[in-house]
Amino acid sequence: MSDKIIYPKTKLRGEITVPGDKSISHRSVMFGSIALGTTKITNFLKGADCLSTIDCFRKMGIKITEEGDSILVHGKGLRGLSAPPETLDVGNSGTTTRLLSGILAGQSFTSVMSGDESLNSRPMGRIMTPLNRMGAHICSIRDNNCAPLRVEPGKLHGIHYQSPVASAQVKSAVLLAGLYADSETCVTEPALSRNHTELMLRSFGADVTSVSYEDGSAAASVRPCHELYGQTIQVPGDISSAAYFIAAGLLVPGSELLIKNVGTNPTRAGILEVCQAMGADITYLNTQNMEETANPGGEPTADILVRYSHLHGTTIEGSLIPALIDEIPMIAVMAACAEGTTIIKDASELKVKETNRIDTVTRNLRAMGTDITPTDDGMIIEGGKSLTGTHIRSYLDHRIAMAFAIAGLIAEGKTTIENSQCVDVSYPDFFRILEKL
Repeated sequence: MSDKIIYPKTKLRGEITVPGDKSISHRSVMFGSIALGTTKITNFLKGADCLSTIDCFRKMGIKITEEGDSILVHGKGLRGLSAPPETLDVGNSGTTTRLLSGILAGQSFTSVMSGDESLNSRPMGRIMTPLNRMGAHICSIRDNNCAPLRVEPGKLHGIHYQSPVASAQVKSAVLLAGLYADSETCVTEPALSRNHTELMLRSFGADVTSVSYEDGSAAASVRPCHELYGQTIQVPGDISSAAYFIAAGLLVPGSELLIKNVGTNPTRAGILEVCQAMGADITYLNTQNMEETANPGGEPTADILVRYSHLHGTTIEGSLIPALIDEIPMIAVMAACAEGTTIIKDASELKVKETNRIDTVTRNLRAMGTDITPTDDGMIIEGGKSLTGTHIRSYLDHRIAMAFAIAGLIAEGKTTIENSQCVDVSYPDFFRILEKL
């Protein structure tokens, strides 16, 4: 286990490219594996979570190779997976576990998924309920609604599932199972969650429709599929990874950073809306398909130019939350440095991430001297006080480690990030890039 020491800085300058989008990298391997033919993936994120996805599909007979900077997935079709000879190790990846559950539900063999201690404590009932309602046979081996999960063959039926939460992982698990069902499958959610699955499944040849309603709710449906077909996927830069450098550029005096080829899908780019609401100086350059998403996978991108800014508090709530749920630790640090009060609510989903991020953000910001009050579904942050360097516990949560590393750049004195190697889950080069700037 390694600790990282951060000292205050000024005038961060430079041009960077962030790693490929984690969500899109996962899906490109999964969909390529159940498609016919070869799928070529460029800018794939080689973080621990996405490598867990590759490992699982290799264990089910899919040949996945590297060619230069590309990943080649030699898919065997919708029904081409083989029974794994051992337990599928999903590591720390909730995305792998939940989306793979939808695919495994439609297979003709039995499989078991298990991960590390953190993964095996996260709630899986939210995907087991709709999948079992479709006719799947998924059970929690320890009978606690968590992994390890056993998935046995079942005959799947199309359903209309009213999801109680806006969750891309729940929606995706059900839609993927819907590929193997006997009739149309539809998921309605209270707000539109990230839509990478719908966009990418369409590009692979699935019949997917999406609709948003005036009350903010949304629905996605898929028809049973005969076959998917291999594609070429260029993975955009991960906005969740870009968020740390966007914040650094805004918070560190005298800074100007250009972050290239960042995915700006509106269902993910909530942090950009929040930055603008807080008074950030952000310019979009080289925008690609911002209005019409015609590129492979259907994902819009832009270069983001960020300059040091005096931020002010804002309220973050409602339908915006699903578009920035992973960025809330970083947003909370920004709020601590902004003038006035920031209120984050409707974000109870934070409790079931790698850590309970309401608790872990609160503890660390308090340790740095911020006035912060946790609530049942978010937090209230009184900004404007100087941060004090301290010993930060990462709780082995990559987003906590990275958010508070950025906080260390503007804190007085030395900040130590405990167990900093946890950033390898999503951004193995994070500290190297930070030092380069």
